[in-house]
Amino acid sequence: MEIFDSSTTAEQRYNAVQRITKSHSGYFKKMLTQQLKELEYHYIVHREVYAQIPPKVEYSITEYGQLMKPVLQTMSDWGAGHMQHMEKLYSEEDEKGAHPSEPRKIDSLG
Repeated sequence: MEIFDSSTTAEQRYNAVQRITKSHSGYFKKMLTQQLKELEYHYIVHREVYAQIPPKVEYSITEYGQLMKPVLQTMSDWGAGHMQHMEKLYSEEDEKGAHPSEPRKIDSLG
């Protein structure tokens, strides 16, 4: 999970979290805010608000949230492999002149 990379325990400011998520998944501000509130509610992330002008808010992953990192890393690895699989699959179809919406036979998952 790039927002809270396993190589760092540093806090992330809201705008940094928004920039990371938007570049990867098209998150909208409202959706990001809702998700961060839910993660905070479940003690997965900690939200620190600083009383200053302009307002400053930082998010950090909690000790409890750290427990999710191996699962999220596994899902991320699978997702990256799946994207490569799909790129290979569709490039082979393009070479054969097959249309992506046509049914295709899957011989193996490897």
